[in-house]
Amino acid sequence: MTTDIVIETTRGNAVESRHRVRGVVCDASGTPVLAFGDIDQPVFPRSAIKVFQAIPLIETGAADALGLDTGDLSLACASHSGEPGHVARAASVLAKAGLSEHHLECGCHWPFDQPVALALARAGGEPGQLHNNCSGKHAGFLCTAIHEREDPAGYVGADHAVQRRVREVLADLTETRPGEDQPAGIDGCAIPTYAAPLRGFARGFARLTAGHGVDGARAAAGQRLMAACMAEPWFMAGTRRACVALMEAAPGRVFAKTGAEGVFCGAVPELGLGFALKVDDGATRASEAAVAAVLARVFRTQDGALAERYAALSHTTLRNWQGTKVGEVRAVDA
Repeated sequence: MTTDIVIETTRGNAVESRHRVRGVVCDASGTPVLAFGDIDQPVFPRSAIKVFQAIPLIETGAADALGLDTGDLSLACASHSGEPGHVARAASVLAKAGLSEHHLECGCHWPFDQPVALALARAGGEPGQLHNNCSGKHAGFLCTAIHEREDPAGYVGADHAVQRRVREVLADLTETRPGEDQPAGIDGCAIPTYAAPLRGFARGFARLTAGHGVDGARAAAGQRLMAACMAEPWFMAGTRRACVALMEAAPGRVFAKTGAEGVFCGAVPELGLGFALKVDDGATRASEAAVAAVLARVFRTQDGALAERYAALSHTTLRNWQGTKVGEVRAVDA
């Protein structure tokens, strides 16, 4: 079934902007149950596939050997907001491996959460690498390296064993040859990033959640990570974040993860489905509306009440500085 979705931004009674979306919901074989736009053109997934990147943390035995708990595993898949609880948890994960912030190679940026960033600045502070939204993922990388008795220095490099393991997982789940038959680049947090078709990412999530077309231990690792994120979504994102709202709308029933430049990926475990979408102009406001609209369609014939909750999340009110409603961001059928 192919039905286009467009995200509109309105002002008054007029449409001010439109965002084009392409994406797919499919089963473990890659057969779409919902598709719109070009789903076979390669895209960079950015942070939307952090579950894939965290799978070696489970597969190597590092997570269990170091006693990582549910919150730790959620943080390993996170694009967190840099709130104090995120920073403390990332430091705790590193400490379990006998490491510190000094060992991170993700770089620094101000916390995503604006009140937290303002409080840090007002106190005369500066952001550290623990504030980086990817610090949990990088802490997981380092845990794996330490468990495997590898030199952690340079773990962000494409030739380091940490990244080779990630690349193998990505190749397996997307049925591509990362960096060979698809474009490659460097992500914002310094690790390699590999493009693949949206269908490949959606199929990978479907395979993990359904346990079909992938090694059983790998599927179990992916399921454990997604379960951790659904159980502790705040560690995966933060306060006032769309990923949290999407998962809390259907506790334990939907996994959803944002990525930069308008990407979203995830899974619907009870239906054995995976999904992936990309807003062509990279707008996050549009991807957040689009994924809610997609989930509303998925559940329309399964759970009408849940479909309505997601439909509501696909519309966001826009207000001016006086608090007056001036328009909305909304998903519409093209």
